[in-house]
Amino acid sequence: MGEPRKPKPVMLLVAAFSGWTGAIRRAREILQIRYGPIVLESPVFDFVETDYYDDAMGPGLKKQFFAFEHLLQAEDLPAIKLATNTIEQDFARDGDWATARTGVPRPINLDPGYLDAGKLVLATTKDQAHRLYLGQGIFAEVTLRFESGEFVPWPWTYPDYRREDYRAFFKVVRGEYVRLLKIGHRS
Repeated sequence: MGEPRKPKPVMLLVAAFSGWTGAIRRAREILQIRYGPIVLESPVFDFVETDYYDDAMGPGLKKQFFAFEHLLQAEDLPAIKLATNTIEQDFARDGDWATARTGVPRPINLDPGYLDAGKLVLATTKDQAHRLYLGQGIFAEVTLRFESGEFVPWPWTYPDYRREDYRAFFKVVRGEYVRLLKIGHRS
């Protein structure tokens, strides 16, 4: 019989996307206040794989990833997803963001997840056959797995997470995660 044990801490990763890079910059500031220093951030990528978000967010979306220095427990993911949803709602109500992109009800989307040595996990409010319920109305999906030195997609992996440039960034993040884990870095 196996003994229950606490898993290793994980690295918080948040994807921020918007049609307005100023919204991404402001979200970065808010996230750092809440979750501590960002240890790595991706370039700003063009988000072109789908038009799913165009009605709510407008066209010409950009996406940037932020990896946080303070490692946390995977069980914190539902609370983080709920907090990022609140930040999104705050942006939607804020007059500056609401009027900056006329007719766009959702100025920013924040998708939190975590990365550990073997996988990248994303939080979502939407259930599917390949997602597990975590509590508080939040589900998780293993979006990428680390195999033979590379992040590899699953059949359900979102099209943009299949991109080589994203996966190359996640590999760098994984290296930083392993380094921080070795030195015992935690929140």
